[in-house]
Amino acid sequence: MVKLAVRTKTDVMTNFVVPIDFSVDSLKGLEWAILFSKRKNVNIQMVYVLSNSSNFQPSVVELEQKYAEAHFKKLMKEHEPRLGNNSKLRYIIKKGKIYREVVNQVNSYKNAVVSASTHGASGFEELFIGSNALKIMAATEQPVFTVRTVVPEEIRKIVVPIKLHLDTRQKAPMVADIAELFGAELHVVSISTHKNKRDLERLESYSNQVMNYFDTRGLKTTKKNLVGESLPSLTCNYSEAVDADLITIMSSAIDKWNVFLGSYAQQMVKSTPVPLLSITPKEKQIPAGFSTLGG
Repeated sequence: MVKLAVRTKTDVMTNFVVPIDFSVDSLKGLEWAILFSKRKNVNIQMVYVLSNSSNFQPSVVELEQKYAEAHFKKLMKEHEPRLGNNSKLRYIIKKGKIYREVVNQVNSYKNAVVSASTHGASGFEELFIGSNALKIMAATEQPVFTVRTVVPEEIRKIVVPIKLHLDTRQKAPMVADIAELFGAELHVVSISTHKNKRDLERLESYSNQVMNYFDTRGLKTTKKNLVGESLPSLTCNYSEAVDADLITIMSSAIDKWNVFLGSYAQQMVKSTPVPLLSITPKEKQIPAGFSTLGG
C-alpha cells in the first residue's frame, strides 16, 4: 500500500543554507534566498568552510578565520536591510570537507533547503558540478536549489518535467507551494525518448495527475508533451523558450553515499542556465490526491 504524503504549505522553505566563498558568483545562492525572504519569513544561514587546515600552521588558520569573519560582517551590513518579512541573516564558519559541512548544516534543521551557486572562487564549481554536487543531493533529504547564471527578480514561470518514473509526481506539492508563494505559472512538460504507445499513455497519465493536483490548488498551468533524443535537452530548450525562472526535478538517489542520481539529474545540474530545484524522492510516498495507479 502506498503511503500518502501530506505536508503543510511551504514548511520546507523555512531555513536556507547558503554555501559562500565570498566570490561574486557564490553570492547568487544568497540572492536566491533573499528572493524568498520577499515573500515569507525565512532564516538564511550562510556557511563558509575553512580550507583543509591539517597541513597549515595555526597562525594561517587564524588568519583565514579573521578573513571570513570580516567578509561576513560586510555581507551582513549590505544584505540584512534587503530582507523582507522579518527574515534573519546569519553566518557560520566551519572546518572540514565542504560538501559534508553543507550537508551537516542543512540536516541540522528540521525544515531546510540548500541554496547555492554552481560557481565560485574556491572550488564551488567542482563542488556543485562534479561528484560532490551529487553527494549533497544524495546525503540530505532536503531540497537543493542551484543557480548557474542570473538570479531572476521574481519567479513567474516554473517548468515541471514529468518523466516515466513513479517518483516524478512527488515534486508537485513543493512546486505548488512555490507557485502559490510567487503567483507563478506552472508548465507541466512530459518528456520522453520513447515513442511507443504504452509508455506515452503512462506518461500522459502522470502528467494529467499532476495537472489535476495543480488545478485543485487553483494554480495557473499549461501543458506540453515533448519527445526527443535527450531529456535534459528537451527540458532546457523548453525552459529557455518560455523564459522560465525555475526548473524542478527529482534527484533519484539509489544509495546515500555511493552516489548515483542518474544522468538526467547530473546533466541538469551541469547544464541548465535556469535555476534548478532538486528534490529527493520519499520512498513509497506520493502526494495526497494522486492515484496510485499508473505503473
